[in-house]
Amino acid sequence: MKQKPIYVETVIMTEMDRLWSYTQTPELHQQWDLRFSEIHYLPRDRAEFQRFLYKTRIGLGLEITGIGVTREVKQQEHYARMSVLKFGSDQQISLIRKGGGYWRYHDNGSGCITFITKYDYQTRFGLLGAWFDKLLFRPMFGAATAWSFDVLRLWLEKGIPPAASISKAIIHAVSVGMLFLLWCYEGVVPKLLFPEAGELDLLRQTGWFGGQEGIAIGLLGMAEIGIGFMTIWLHKSRLWYSILGVLLFSLMLGALITDPGLLQAPFNPVTLSGSMIAFCIMPPARLPMYPAFIDVQEHRHQSK
Repeated sequence: MKQKPIYVETVIMTEMDRLWSYTQTPELHQQWDLRFSEIHYLPRDRAEFQRFLYKTRIGLGLEITGIGVTREVKQQEHYARMSVLKFGSDQQISLIRKGGGYWRYHDNGSGCITFITKYDYQTRFGLLGAWFDKLLFRPMFGAATAWSFDVLRLWLEKGIPPAASISKAIIHAVSVGMLFLLWCYEGVVPKLLFPEAGELDLLRQTGWFGGQEGIAIGLLGMAEIGIGFMTIWLHKSRLWYSILGVLLFSLMLGALITDPGLLQAPFNPVTLSGSMIAFCIMPPARLPMYPAFIDVQEHRHQSK
């Protein structure tokens, strides 16, 4: 089952030698590249080739190890550099059996470098491994490559260390995930599945819906589910979090005005809305973003 190679490019405002150092020095490379936990150069067997050992921790105490070889390819253009590599793992738990690719650095002038990678690999486990790679592993591996490129860009352009970028991204992802789950839960369980448990009575106490509280609570439930999905879609928008904060505070205040006795409940509007507002405060600024994924065939067509 033939798959398209993974191709990612980004533009970084830095000098060629600095970018080369941050990508070719193992101690620096392993800090920003999510695909590898450790990278170590091995003693050279031939002057033009550099062998390296890589490790990738996959959880539960397991790790994938492999051997690679890389070398610089001389370019005719004085403003371009390129390195090629081959890699592979003999471990039977490794989906990737062997592969290869390149990194290309193109100086656009004024301290602007286009950084490109293209690579492909062969998989184990026959047809099952090929389908797993197509449906899940290859998209995730490509996304990890693109995300890593932007971690590197933030490090070189803004001085944000990879560990800080990764920590902020994890906090952001947890906050977005919790907001999504809480909004969807509030829409599905107390409004669509069990409205008689208390939500319907709150609407009746307002007197706003003239006996149509059943329809209203269903619409509110659908709206809350929609807000959950919108939070994922707009997860980098500061304006959206401000809107959510105002909305949550209004819902909390409205519920307490309608029924002040809710404050006596173990899980009340203050604890729920307060927690969700705290998740909204987690700033999305300067989080790594995917550089443009460009299909290899489209890129070739555009560059002609």
